[in-house]
Amino acid sequence: MSWLVFAALFWIGALALNIWLSRSRLVKSRGGRLLVPAIFGITILVVWEAVVRGLEVPGVILPPPSAIGTRIATSLPVLWVDFLQTFVKGALSGYLIGCAAAVLVAVAIDRSPFLQRGLLPVGNFVAALPIVGIAPILVMWFGFDWHSKAAVVVVMVFFPVLVNTVAGLAASEPMQRDLMATYSANYWQTLVKLRLPAAMPFIFNGLKIASTLALIGAIVAEFFGSPIRGMGFRISTEVGRLGLDMVWAEIAVAALAGSAFYGIIALIERGVTFWHPSQRT
Repeated sequence: MSWLVFAALFWIGALALNIWLSRSRLVKSRGGRLLVPAIFGITILVVWEAVVRGLEVPGVILPPPSAIGTRIATSLPVLWVDFLQTFVKGALSGYLIGCAAAVLVAVAIDRSPFLQRGLLPVGNFVAALPIVGIAPILVMWFGFDWHSKAAVVVVMVFFPVLVNTVAGLAASEPMQRDLMATYSANYWQTLVKLRLPAAMPFIFNGLKIASTLALIGAIVAEFFGSPIRGMGFRISTEVGRLGLDMVWAEIAVAALAGSAFYGIIALIERGVTFWHPSQRT
């Protein structure tokens, strides 16, 4: 019972602290903006630990964060190999290929009214296909190594980036395009100097969406066939062995990797689209 009382008191205290911080001048600084979510995350971990211990929840149902942290510390070599296989080889390679192809196809669609009317509806249809239906097919086509996972990621990230890029290329004002025409700029000069810069907020929006989809796609694809390494392989194997601490360790690594990847893209976006009103904060 003492664990539950501690959890309630800690939650109330942390909530009061976060409310005070959000109303103070400290939150206007970069450190203050990071402090509020950091306190919230620590609060969730502490309350999770206290509730699991207070209610004596079995480890095969929900292990405490301390057990997950211990498992991470003792399994770093395995986690590192799984990270390289799933994130670096599968997710990152598929992400780069899919996003680059999407931008190039978006430019082709912008040049061709036929592709605007024919390809985009097909793209919306393919984007709606369930990943659990596509992944086994691509695994059979490309084999059980990381190549099939990269192919699944390409399919998942291609259409979000494509749709956002096509919308971004149409975002420039008609007056701006008329001004480029008065300068005798051809299509490619207008594309490079006006339309692509104006489309960057849309493109980065698609890139950020795709960054979360890439890791999910690679992990799910490993459920349908993989070498004896990888996050998805480890999760499916440890679930069968009731090793829930290792499952949560893989989930924690995937969450940290996905968050860091998203943050890197957001930092690049901030540097590229510094002129956009959304970055003036």
